[in-house]
Amino acid sequence: MSKNHKIAGIGEILWDMFPDGSRLGGAPVNFASHCHQLGCEAYPVSVVGRDRVGVKTRERLGQLNMSDKYVFDSMDLPTGRVLVLLDSEGKPSYEILEEVAWDDLVFTPELCELATSLDAACFGTLAQRSPRTRRAIHKFLEVMPARSLRIYDVNLRQPFFSKELVENSLKVANVLKLSDEELPVLAEYFQLEGAIVDQLKALRSQFGLSHVAYTRGGDGSLIVSAGQVDECAGVPVTLVDTVGAGDSFTAALTFGLLNQWPLDEVNLYANQVASFVCSQKGATPRIPSRLVREMVQH
Repeated sequence: MSKNHKIAGIGEILWDMFPDGSRLGGAPVNFASHCHQLGCEAYPVSVVGRDRVGVKTRERLGQLNMSDKYVFDSMDLPTGRVLVLLDSEGKPSYEILEEVAWDDLVFTPELCELATSLDAACFGTLAQRSPRTRRAIHKFLEVMPARSLRIYDVNLRQPFFSKELVENSLKVANVLKLSDEELPVLAEYFQLEGAIVDQLKALRSQFGLSHVAYTRGGDGSLIVSAGQVDECAGVPVTLVDTVGAGDSFTAALTFGLLNQWPLDEVNLYANQVASFVCSQKGATPRIPSRLVREMVQH
């Protein structure tokens, strides 16, 4: 039986505005939701506005049986929204609205208390577009226990990233998750050469990371650790949309690493969970009991 780990996703909380309606989103929230479904004590850390959408956010978190204890209120800014368009293959494109509540995260004594109690936290690049939120995220990571996992899920979104931002994030992380669309950007930033696995090894070595996980959509993933490289083929699925799939992969990856599973089992499980999410609408569908049972009974 796996330990009930305490985990947080820190950064943006927002509503994805799809052509057919709106759904709660933001990578840190999606990550926390998937971790919660897989048996963790999981918290989203973010900010909403004092508006109708902010109320709706708290209601939705309640429906997901998630705590909003660390979702704060902004006095002045509205709850975040993102306009989402899906192409013929289900891949999303985004128009991310600026000057919203999650740009206004402040490091408080409550967040310090949470951070010092965590086994893992996941953060990305987008929420760091705001200097205030960026400072809060880095202070949060700084006070986490040395043994904890600090997972940097790159999640590059135009135009909200730079070499400096990515490099500073890598320096405070000990696990990296990135996609086949993001590796070329990092390869240019850090002069990575050779085959993909060589580039991943170079990233791991250059920034002192314990693990680098590289996802490539339907073609599966690679995970690189100090002494091992594991490659997993994609799990066949009828694709509906890919929103949230990467976040679910990161959640399963995190849990497997915390419980010290063999790397090949971590990789396969993360692919199975992500493939299921790709077969459903939205970022946080209910994970079927067979997949949750597999993790809990491991």
